[in-house]
Amino acid sequence: MKKIFTIIICAVCCEIIAAQPSYTLQQLKDSALQNNIAIRNARFGIEAAQQQRKEAFTKYFPNVSATGLTFNANKGMAQMSVNPSEIVPSSLASALATSLPAEALAALQNPVSISMLKNGTIAGITAMQPVFAGGQIINGNRLARVGEEVSHLQLQLSENEVEKTAEQYFWQIVSLQEKMKTVAAVEAMLADIHKDVNVAVNAGVALRNDLLQVELRQNEVESQELTLVNNLKVLHLTLAQYCGLSDGDFTLIYDTDAVSPLSLREDPEQALHGTAEYQLLTKQVEVTKLQQRMAVGQNLPTVAVGAGYNYHNLMENDRTFGMLFATMSIPISDWWGGSHAIKQKRIAKQKAEEQLEDTSELLKIRMTKAWNDVEEAYLQVGIAERSVEQSAENLRIHRDYYRAGTCQMSDLLEAQLLYQQSCDKHTDAYANLQNKILEYKQSTGQ
Repeated sequence: MKKIFTIIICAVCCEIIAAQPSYTLQQLKDSALQNNIAIRNARFGIEAAQQQRKEAFTKYFPNVSATGLTFNANKGMAQMSVNPSEIVPSSLASALATSLPAEALAALQNPVSISMLKNGTIAGITAMQPVFAGGQIINGNRLARVGEEVSHLQLQLSENEVEKTAEQYFWQIVSLQEKMKTVAAVEAMLADIHKDVNVAVNAGVALRNDLLQVELRQNEVESQELTLVNNLKVLHLTLAQYCGLSDGDFTLIYDTDAVSPLSLREDPEQALHGTAEYQLLTKQVEVTKLQQRMAVGQNLPTVAVGAGYNYHNLMENDRTFGMLFATMSIPISDWWGGSHAIKQKRIAKQKAEEQLEDTSELLKIRMTKAWNDVEEAYLQVGIAERSVEQSAENLRIHRDYYRAGTCQMSDLLEAQLLYQQSCDKHTDAYANLQNKILEYKQSTGQ
């Protein structure tokens, strides 16, 4: 009855597994790149850098502005008092005395008050075209372009980190799944041993203690299986959340055949320039050079030409006029602090250049270490494969010996444990090899 029940459970599990979606490693990495929050933030950074570059480009065009003013004062802003008798020449005064009536001549002796600009409207539009700005516009555009390139490199680094994390989760799940297969094989093996020992005990040719040792070993393997199942559930949910999958119930498509990684090896000196880390450092050097030029340009004269069209009705009449003009601004006192700002930028440039040289050596060392790790991991896989073969043969021999009555049950179970451990080590070695290969690829910019 127990056997029939087990067959039914296995059939149901097969139907559930068949209904689950299956993913390859590349599909999961692509999904993670599409849904991971770090990647989305990096893409937002690219969009922001693009807008900044477009903003900097507008500085090449004229700056157009419009102004308007209307006012109404409580009295005229221009007031004066005029005495006609003081401004009329004596020769003209003699002629006026003979031609004007007495009342008019008397009025000329009194001062006259004049008031102007009590209200009015002024409006105008002006276009200013920079001719020379100390290179600030050109270097500002170059800085914005470098900023956009830096944002793309930062996206690449974020993608590398996301791919690395997704692949680590992937191979952790693969490792647990392979261990589950080993546990299933061990359970079947122990079931056969239990059957043989039970027959021997009933026949009186074996001790019941041997049967208890097998059952204890079965309980231990069952406990390991429960732990593996629980860890698999957690890792499935973690990978699903990281990759933006709707459900944690899925299966993985993978190949456990270790392929020689020798074709991946690259010369560190040649691979250096293709890494995102090195390119970021070179961009930092370029940024400091441009910032130094910007600091120099801020202390140079600026020249601009412009044109304007204006309107006013200050004299109670509508008036319009156009004009052309040129301006020059020369910073004089700014040089006192500007010279120190220029020196500061020069020091920052030297610091960036030295950091580039130092980090380049560290990056090449990292490549060498990563390749050594790949070679070691590949050799460990080979050693683990031989261990599996040897432990399987050792288990077969001890099983034959036990059946022949020439070894104890503890020796047989020890051989079985060694076989299971060698299978688990092979699984871990293969997963570790895949992770080391990815690290090497990323370190060399592949």
